[in-house]
Amino acid sequence: MGGKNVPERLIDLLTVRGEDLGAEWADAVAGSLGGRVARAEVERELQEIYTALVAALGQDTLDGHDEAFGEVRALLTELSRNRALQGFSPTETAASVFALKKVLESSLTGADNDVEAYLEFAGLLDTLGLFTIEVYTRTREELISAQAEQLMELSTPVVRLWDGVVGVPLVGTLDSARTMVVMEKMLQALIDTGSEQAIIDITGVPAVDTEVAQHLLKTVVAARLMGAECTISGIRPQIAQTIVALGIDFGDIVTKATLADALRHALRRSGTTISRAGQQAGAR
Repeated sequence: MGGKNVPERLIDLLTVRGEDLGAEWADAVAGSLGGRVARAEVERELQEIYTALVAALGQDTLDGHDEAFGEVRALLTELSRNRALQGFSPTETAASVFALKKVLESSLTGADNDVEAYLEFAGLLDTLGLFTIEVYTRTREELISAQAEQLMELSTPVVRLWDGVVGVPLVGTLDSARTMVVMEKMLQALIDTGSEQAIIDITGVPAVDTEVAQHLLKTVVAARLMGAECTISGIRPQIAQTIVALGIDFGDIVTKATLADALRHALRRSGTTISRAGQQAGAR
């Protein structure tokens, strides 16, 4: 076993008054959470942790990283993840562990062995409290990453504009990660719809620099490898001037000022003829 030996007085304090200490701990934590978690739920969580904690101490170790505390860490992981998903702060999460220190103080008599037991236990709770913060942080990072991915998916829709023509209206900054999403979704849409014409509309892209241009070129090349012709629309005057100033060469890639122009071009390329109602009326 790793860690320091557990003072017998500590085991006595936690076992003899176990039920009372567990209830006081639940009261303290439930109060700090402001009623946002049901008292019964808090009591269930902490009772499981308390029982596992006493069992681990019974293996004569105070090292929170020891194998003996495996179940305690597993329960704290579940608690930390729940608190992160429920919107609590890392401080509120760790405070749930630290609250047991205050609860234990009421059982101390001031004797030397009581002080020793408390200090040893306080050090253990500090370790476990920091562990909850680490788990909380990882959970929040995973949640933020998942939300960012979902937003990226939503911000890069691929729509079917016409038979044989798909469009990708881009809004916001285009970076490497987003380019990969655009490329994957557009190529899949080409396969799913059997389209041979794709339009990338950058009307909603605030600025085009060398990096953005390179991302667009890669997407066009990928579409060509799938046998599709790609048109870039939304080339506003300011963007056109920037592209010229930067010396960016789109080569033989077709660019259009508006999505309507790009769609008209794509339909012509696909052999579709559209007549305007006004022209038909004037010809009569």
